[in-house]
Amino acid sequence: MKKIGFIDYFLDEWHAEKYPDWIEKASGGEMKVTCAYGLVNMPGKLTNAAWCRKKGIELLDSIQAVVEQSDYLVVLSPDHPEFHEELALLPLQSGKPTYIDKTFAPDLASAVRMFELAAAHGTPMYSTSALRFAAEYCELERSGIDAISSFGPGKFENYSIHQIEPIIALMGTAVQRVMWTGTERTPSLLIGYEDGRQAAVSLYGSECPFMMNVNYGNDQAKLLKIESNFFGAFIENLVAFFESGVPVVSQAETLAIAAILEAGMKTKKTPYQWLALP
Repeated sequence: MKKIGFIDYFLDEWHAEKYPDWIEKASGGEMKVTCAYGLVNMPGKLTNAAWCRKKGIELLDSIQAVVEQSDYLVVLSPDHPEFHEELALLPLQSGKPTYIDKTFAPDLASAVRMFELAAAHGTPMYSTSALRFAAEYCELERSGIDAISSFGPGKFENYSIHQIEPIIALMGTAVQRVMWTGTERTPSLLIGYEDGRQAAVSLYGSECPFMMNVNYGNDQAKLLKIESNFFGAFIENLVAFFESGVPVVSQAETLAIAAILEAGMKTKKTPYQWLALP
C-alpha cells in the first residue's frame, strides 16, 4: 500500500473530508491517506487533532514529517491559494509526486516559482479543477469553437477556476486580454483570444448549475449542463498520476489560468476596459 500525506491550511474542509475515501476506493485499496498536517486551527471548525481522530489519520507536527512518511503528497487549502507556495515548498523539493489543489496560485509569479522549484528538484506536480474532467467537456468536439458562454455558482475568487479551466482546456492558451463585465454580486469576465475568439465566464450564485453554451464557426451551437460525476473522474486521474508520475494537465494551461485569474481580479477595478495579459 502506498501512503499519501495531506498538507492543508486547516484540515476540517470539504476536500480533505472527501478525498481519502475516494482515493482509497479508486485505487482498489492500494493507496491510503495515512498522515496529515494543518497549518492552523480554524475558528468554528474541528481542530486539526480532532479532525484526524475522526478520520483515523495520523496528525504530524510538521510538513517535513509528512513529506518523509509519504509516498505521494496532496497540498490542499482549496479556498486559500495564497498559502500554496508556503505549504508546497518542501513537497516540491521532495521528488515525490505532488498534487496541489485548486486554485493553484493567486498570481502568475507564484505559479511560475512553484513550477520552477518542482522542475529543479525533479518533482512531478500538477494542479487542476475537478470540472476539467466532466464527461460533458471531455466528449465535446473542440475543433472550430468560436465562442463560449459559461455559467456557474460561487465567488469569483475561488470558483471561477471551475469555469476558466474547462475553457482553457477546450480553446487553448493563446489568451490576449480580459475584461470585467459583471457586478459586485454577479461577477462576469470576458476572455479574449489572439485570433478574435472569446469566452465569457459568469457566476450567478449558489443555485446556478455549471452550464456552458458553445458556439462553432459553422453557426452550430451546443448547450451543456454538467451532470456527470466529475469528482470521480478527477480522483481516477489523480490516482493515475500518482502511479505514473506523469502530470495530466500541462504547465502551459495552468500558467495561462493563473494569468487570467490575476488579471481578472485587477480588471474588476476598471470594468469594461480590456486588460492585456503578460
